[in-house]
Parts: sequence; structure tokens; C-alpha cells
Amino acid sequence: MSGLTFTRCRVLQKLTQRRCRLVSQTCCIGTASNTASEEEQEPDEERALQYDDLYPGHIPTTLFQKVLLSAGSAAMSLYDPRRDDMISTLGETTGYFALKKMKQKMLEDPVGRQIIEEEPEINTSTLSIDYLGSLPDDTFGKKYYNFLSKNGFSPDARLPVHFVDDPELKYVMLRYRQTHDLFHSVLGMPPHMLGEVAVKWVEAIQTGLPMCALGAFFGPLRLGPVNRQQYLSTYLPWAIRCGTNSKFLMAVYWEKHWEQNLTDLRNELNIEPAPVLNK
Repeated sequence: MSGLTFTRCRVLQKLTQRRCRLVSQTCCIGTASNTASEEEQEPDEERALQYDDLYPGHIPTTLFQKVLLSAGSAAMSLYDPRRDDMISTLGETTGYFALKKMKQKMLEDPVGRQIIEEEPEINTSTLSIDYLGSLPDDTFGKKYYNFLSKNGFSPDARLPVHFVDDPELKYVMLRYRQTHDLFHSVLGMPPHMLGEVAVKWVEAIQTGLPMCALGAFFGPLRLGPVNRQQYLSTYLPWAIRCGTNSKFLMAVYWEKHWEQNLTDLRNELNIEPAPVLNK
């Protein structure tokens, strides 16, 4: 395992532990009717995190518990946008109707349907980072490799899905999560605040996920005066045009485009070239 992947996996473990603690506290509120004897027999996390057979890792939650998780994770996401665990929880607990529409749009597209049927995943078990690094500089795969290596990211860093109560929708959420960095790469947006807000606008328009809309609307509050002006005059209009005019990015089988010329791929997807950040 490379040092990059090992470091990201350690971060992933810590985020998962944080997320489980939040779920434990929330689910304990929602299951307060348990008897004292039952509480003595089981540790808090063991009692709260009762996985079922819907899919590996699924945590069943009531509507009340989902509301609590949504409110808590939304507040923490706004307070600290680096909290991937809170952003992930918010996406899962608020995304049911958006995920249904995303799945339907994917099924209406031949490639999107193939993705739903095959359920490919993007991680270091299915993708060779060294292979991406060996590709020519003008390819999409090399662009993704540069994005990962420059920012210290790994495909393994995406958290698993726990709170989506449908196996197929669970996959749609996982696919969205695992392709987020690919969206950054193909759109040409760095993972700084301005770039994240721009990508969130594209995602919000295309997916309808409340989590993306929250980031798109409230993320600009963290921008400085210069970046805020660039955002309003250039990046926001560009992101809206990309989200509206581009092909539905969730119906792109990205794994089949690693060796494709990046400019050709952008043209194929009708993605407008990104504006250049003036520093």
C-alpha cells in the first residue's frame, strides 16, 4: 500500500469513527424506550448501530432519527466543511427523492443503465493508480491522476453508505460519491473553496441532492472579497451553464475514458472550458 493510500485510509477510519459516534448518540435518542436491563447488556454503539440484511453496512433509522441526523450533520457541515463524515451523513439522510430521480435518469440512458446493472466501483482494488500515472499528459486519466497526487487524495477515501434504505439507491449515492473527484477533474476545478462551490452548483443542478444545494448556496459565504467577486461574475454563471447544458455526468462510464483526450471528452460531454482563476 502506498503512503498516500495508507494516509487517506487512516483519515477514512477516523471519519468513520466520528460518524458512528454521532449515529450512536442520535439513535440512542430515537430508541429511548429500551429497558435499563437491555442497556446494561449492550454497549451504546453496539445497541445503536444494529446493521441489517438490506445491504452490508446498512443502519436502519426511523424518520425521527433521520431528521435529527440531517439537522446535526447540516449544522456541522456548515461549521466545518472539512467534515466529510457529516457531509456524507447529510447526503444520505436527505437525498431519497433526488436519488430516485438520479436513478431514473441513469436508467433512461444506455450507458447509465449499464452502470446501474454492473455497479462498478472506483477504488484502488479496481483501479491502478500507477496505470493512470503512466498515461499521456493530455488524457482524462492523467488529469485525474494529477488531481489525486497533487492534493494527496485517494479513491479509497470515500466513506461507505449507511443510511439509504434501498440497495439500488445506495449504489447511486456511492457512485456519486466516488465520482466527485472525477467531476473536479473533467470540469478543471481545484478542490479549494471556490472550486468546490462551483462543482457543487454543477452537482446541485444535475442531481438535485439537497446536500449539494446547501454547499452551493452557503459555501460562498466563506469566500474572501476577491474570490467572491470572481465567483459572482465568472464562476457562478459558468457553473450554471455547465450544470444545465452538459450531459448528465452520472450517466458517464468514466472508467472507459481514462485514455481519451481530455479536450475531446469535454467536447463530447458538452462541458464549457473552465474559467482561469486570477490570483
